[in-house]
Amino acid sequence: MKLRYKNYILLLTIILLTGSSCNKFVDINKDPNNPTSAQLALLLPSTEISMAGNLTGIINGTSTIMQHTIASTTLTRYQESGTDFSSSWDGLYSQTLNDIEAIITTGTAQQQWGYVAIAKFEKVYIYSLMVDMWGDIPYSQAELGQQNNAPALEGGAAVYEKLLTLLDDGITDANKITATTLVPGSSDVFYAGTKASWIAMANSLKLKMYNQIRLVDPARSTAAIKTLIAGPLINSNSTDFTFKYGSGTNPVNRHPWHVSEYTSGKNFYQSQSFMDLMFGLDDPRLRYFIFRQNTTSGLNNTTNSNGYYGRNPGDGTGGPADQAVRSTFGIYPAGGLYDNAPINNLPPTNLYLTNTGATGSTKVVTITDGTGAGITPLITYAMVKFIRAEAALALNTGDDARQSLSDAVTANLSSISVYAAANGGIVMPAATITGYVNRLLAQYDATDAAGKLNLVMTQKYIACFGNGMEQYNDYRRTGLPVLRALLSPLNVFPLRLFYSQTELSANTFFATNGSQLQTAQQTTPVFWDK
Repeated sequence: MKLRYKNYILLLTIILLTGSSCNKFVDINKDPNNPTSAQLALLLPSTEISMAGNLTGIINGTSTIMQHTIASTTLTRYQESGTDFSSSWDGLYSQTLNDIEAIITTGTAQQQWGYVAIAKFEKVYIYSLMVDMWGDIPYSQAELGQQNNAPALEGGAAVYEKLLTLLDDGITDANKITATTLVPGSSDVFYAGTKASWIAMANSLKLKMYNQIRLVDPARSTAAIKTLIAGPLINSNSTDFTFKYGSGTNPVNRHPWHVSEYTSGKNFYQSQSFMDLMFGLDDPRLRYFIFRQNTTSGLNNTTNSNGYYGRNPGDGTGGPADQAVRSTFGIYPAGGLYDNAPINNLPPTNLYLTNTGATGSTKVVTITDGTGAGITPLITYAMVKFIRAEAALALNTGDDARQSLSDAVTANLSSISVYAAANGGIVMPAATITGYVNRLLAQYDATDAAGKLNLVMTQKYIACFGNGMEQYNDYRRTGLPVLRALLSPLNVFPLRLFYSQTELSANTFFATNGSQLQTAQQTTPVFWDK
């Protein structure tokens, strides 16, 4: 049941770089070693689009490992293979990072500092994630073309140090631009070239990285985070570092989850543990995240449940003929449907996941349902606030952990509400947002230090639905939240992802020890996982 995707990158590029721009983009590929200034304006958005597309496989795999959803019956049992993440690894190196290096090299020569700055921020974001996912990776010897076609692995700690330096270099480059925009708006998919937004993103990325390594050098992380929380950071939902998909079907530029599931042949199951968690927490986001195709079927096709029919983590049994019954992705973040049908068996004590106003009905979804104009949340305002709450509790940064938790959950609920209202869903009432947050704060006040951290990390786990990479990082760093025990595990929890089989086969560096390196990935912690 492994998910198979078409090449969305090409389709998204066609949508976003239409008309004569498409022809110019083809010209870049004809002469990649000598791009002009005008071509940089086309190359930059192509790197942003390809980055989002090439991260899709990692997001699906880590979301499966972290029990957000289930895209693979092997990964849900902790069994990895060299093909699980090969498309993402190969695409990032051969496409995205290669084009980013071209921007940095040519932009530096032409003193196009806005392009250089954004490209450096992208490079740091991608490589830092690759260290987080794989540990040791090719870095200094990568993207050298024919100069070195067998790049060696570099230790993750050393790569992180270089990336932190590169991040500062990118901020310096951005500040060479006196205008409010780094590049023309049409050349930047994320922020339309806005300088302040990119610098806030860079500082937020730095915050994330220093929190990530806090177990390695607590004093260093504490000092850095104390400086960073003074700003500027991503400070509103409007400046989230989020990739936005379109609603087109010819060619397709919709969210990959919508493309996969709003058809007759579905590749995913929804994680029973994640749906049960939200149902048990009286969490109003459940109606936004999950759409039920019926109101009664439950786990194992029972007929007396509530329609939240998924699959337990670690279930390796074959799937029955249930594609018209199983729950699927909702309106957020996949651009599907909002579930406004009544829910059976709701506890009478529920205050926020209720049937008030639930006048809709369930249905078997089709390609015409929803918009598909979903999002991938990469670094959001809510994530920044969750990081600040964690760091305050773990490092005593002087930040207000309680207030940061409140801000984080409020931001997430508000962002989901605004998105849903703009895409055929229903606004989450302000009273629901306020009440849910206030109840969390009461729980926060009533628990000890360990309970406070558990509450923060559990809420972040829910809020990051759509980005399993961050939850995979958080879990290895904190062990939170507690995951459901697998029904039938095939291996231990994977501490790193397997390398691409293509890399192992083509890179002669791996010729003598590729098999051993691959096996060790399952049980070898990344450098920050202490």
